[in-house]
Amino acid sequence: MSVRRVVPDIQSDALEENRTFYGLLGFEEVMNLGWVMTLASPANPTAQLTFMTHDETAPVTPDMSIEVDDVDAVHAALLAAGAEIVRPLRDEEWGVRRFFVKDPNDRVVNVLSHRAPPREAVNEVDES
Repeated sequence: MSVRRVVPDIQSDALEENRTFYGLLGFEEVMNLGWVMTLASPANPTAQLTFMTHDETAPVTPDMSIEVDDVDAVHAALLAAGAEIVRPLRDEEWGVRRFFVKDPNDRVVNVLSHRAPPREAVNEVDES
């Protein structure tokens, strides 16, 4: 298992204000779904901050996100170790597969992997 990035998730209703403030520090918006926004450094794209008003598909807001190369393997390992899963593993419409787990500090961690696009989307040819 390999970790691709670790991102703090900050609960906030001030998405625009955070975009402006952190923009002055060199961050740019790379994702915005209205309720969650991620900012990244253009020079180092894995240096990221996520701000969210709430989590649209979960009952709790995570404290951090950890992107791994194989979310299913990490989920299985944490289950086998007896970790407390607070949101089941599932696919999200914005292209990630994720679950939430509590760490030893009682913090909620969003563990995720990006899903590959469907093969038909990759192989589509415009025949117009």
